[in-house]
Amino acid sequence: MPGFTTRTITTRVGGHPYVLRVLSDRQQFADPDGHADRLGISSAQWSLFGQLWPSGRLLAQAMSQADIQGKRVLEIGCGIGLASLVLQRRGAEVVATDMHPLAESFLAYNAALNGLPALHYRQLRWAYALPTLGDFDMIIASDVLYERGQAELLANVVSRHARPDCKLVFTDPGRGHSGGFTRLLAKQGFDVTESRCAMDDEDVAARGRLLEYRRSAG
Repeated sequence: MPGFTTRTITTRVGGHPYVLRVLSDRQQFADPDGHADRLGISSAQWSLFGQLWPSGRLLAQAMSQADIQGKRVLEIGCGIGLASLVLQRRGAEVVATDMHPLAESFLAYNAALNGLPALHYRQLRWAYALPTLGDFDMIIASDVLYERGQAELLANVVSRHARPDCKLVFTDPGRGHSGGFTRLLAKQGFDVTESRCAMDDEDVAARGRLLEYRRSAG
């Protein structure tokens, strides 16, 4: 037994159903070897990767329509991987990353549930450089600005892995930290367009931010 329980849900994005294994609830916790603790993941944070959040659905919806032709895409904090699965179905060259010890196995399982090839996955800790990850034409993430200090960490990830001509797509439920992130990216030459939209097309009352940052090599 893995020490935690899961359930299977189905959601639709871009006209396609996606079957996902997620954690049963937010009370799940299993860290028998202390791996998560050594990574700085507390018991209260442990289950967060394994949920389908409204911001994650919004990002997946955006990826179902994004221009991905010829682009290499990086997802930061992929969790259960819905946005990366959408991109994989569309034939994108996508690399999914997370720091949670179980993210890779959940991502592989969810790809198989949907009849998709295994995604390219790398464990990425934002505070540590990973040069072998390479650089990207598009970087995406959902609800990753949940603590003030993470704006600087994420801006550094962007600095290390964004190509000169790059687009970022971040979805945010309005935690109040996106302004600092935007200011840090402006120093890297990115302009931002912010849209207020439904975070979940099954609950249009839930509103969030779709933040699109662009930088041109010219």
